[in-house]
Order: sequence, then C-alpha cells, then structure tokens
Amino acid sequence: MTTAQRGGSAVTETAPAPAAEAAAHFAARLAFEADCWDVHDAISRGVADFTVLDVRSPELFAAGHLPGAVNLPHGRIVERNLAAFPQDTVFVVYCAGPHCNGADKAALRLARLRRPVKKMIGGVTGWLDEGFDLETGG
Repeated sequence: MTTAQRGGSAVTETAPAPAAEAAAHFAARLAFEADCWDVHDAISRGVADFTVLDVRSPELFAAGHLPGAVNLPHGRIVERNLAAFPQDTVFVVYCAGPHCNGADKAALRLARLRRPVKKMIGGVTGWLDEGFDLETGG
C-alpha cells in the first residue's frame, strides 16, 4: 500500500533529503544553470559579466536571438573559434528550449575546453515565456 493509499501524498511518500544534502544539491544546480530572468536582468542593467552564446543554427539565430548574443553552433565550439574570448570568460549557452539538448552539448564542449559555462534553462522558449523580446538579424 502506498502513502497515497494510506491517506498521505505521493509528494511525501519518499522523504525529502536532509537539509545539508538539499543545500548541496541546489547550490550545485545554481553553479551549472542560470535562468532567463537573471540573464535578462543582467543584460538590461548592463552588468552582464558573461557572454551569451546562442548555439543554434545561423538561420535560427537570424530569426530571433537574445540581445547581444553571439551565434556559435554547438558543433563549432572548438578552441580556434573561442580564441577571441579571454580564457576566464563565463559563457551562458542556450538553444531552442527544454526539448533541445544543444545547450547541454555546447556546455559539455566548453567544459572540456576548460571554459567556465552555465546553461540558461528554458532557452528561447523560456525567454519568450517570460515575456522578453528577441533581436533579429545576423
């Protein structure tokens, strides 16, 4: 018999992690991810201490991208194409949205090149869901 069948909920059927483990887990997630709101806030306040990489195709980039984003498709992330960026540049990568793993592929490539990286969760879908505008053109 499950907790829900005994009158409890499926939410608490598996007990929450101890507080110290939960703190470590969520701190780790924040080290790997940024959300659309925080990226937008930094860009709009002019305090973006990171470079936003749109890792989709040039065609999708031209159709609409985050303000100030640089287009570098994930398959083209190699040291030669990063040479213009200082080694300590923090990259924030995004792709189409939660249904796309292009940002994960890009983040993996950057990490393997020993570059600091975070993934913007939600991608373009999340950005638009928050009501933020995209830029068009190349």
